[in-house]
Amino acid sequence: MSTIDNLPPLRQVIETHGIAAKKSMGQNFLLDLNLTAKIARQAGDLTGCDVLEVGPGPGGLTRGLLSEGARRVLAIEKDSRCMPALEEISAAYPGKLQVINADALNLDPLAYLTPPIRVVANLPYNVGTELLVRWLTPADWPPFWQSLTLMFQKEVAERIVARPGSKAYGRLAILAQWRTDARIVMELPPEAFTPPPKIKSAVVHLTALPQPRYPADPATLSRVVAMAFNQRRKMLRSALKGISPDIEELLIAAGLKPTDRAEQVPIEGFCALAREMAR
Repeated sequence: MSTIDNLPPLRQVIETHGIAAKKSMGQNFLLDLNLTAKIARQAGDLTGCDVLEVGPGPGGLTRGLLSEGARRVLAIEKDSRCMPALEEISAAYPGKLQVINADALNLDPLAYLTPPIRVVANLPYNVGTELLVRWLTPADWPPFWQSLTLMFQKEVAERIVARPGSKAYGRLAILAQWRTDARIVMELPPEAFTPPPKIKSAVVHLTALPQPRYPADPATLSRVVAMAFNQRRKMLRSALKGISPDIEELLIAAGLKPTDRAEQVPIEGFCALAREMAR
């Protein structure tokens, strides 16, 4: 028996249902149920929340979330091989788990969730960043979620929490930190997974701010940041010359040095530039 519920150990579940992790689906299964429960705890008190989980696989983190008292879990899994294992968990937690066999990139989860909502997931590596960017850039803010507790490759996690002046600082850091408090709360070695990936992993916890840290039009900010970091080795006046013929004047009006590079500019500076452009 496992240590957190009365269901079989995950290695046994994987053998019973023939669920070998597929590289093509970005799968690396976390089999230590004490570890999955610890990840679930990083999301805070879940007893009054619906939880969205993407890519549950055989259900290790799902069981962690349910054992930690989540009010309800919506698990979206693209791999149909995992459905029988997830249905066994659903039967063990009546009314607590809904499983949908679908691609999370093509499904609107809001029809199945009741606020308050938190997102907790060991995201498939091949879609993790895309899902994060979607969750950080909704049409309206605050978003549908209170917090995101997500596992990424450690390199991606470091990009999310990076500070100006570092090589990891870029578009992902600005998107995340403009509207959330983001921090790395756990690191996991490759051997924690089956099969072991070649790199370390880390869990990032992002808490939605009531409003963005600094005022700016989201579309304008996104365009400026993307263009600036697309040519991050160039000075701002060169990297952004395609935005406006008056870019040097706009940079100075925003309090920025035209000779600086994108990685030197704090979020507040990019927001100031977006406001100058909007004028």
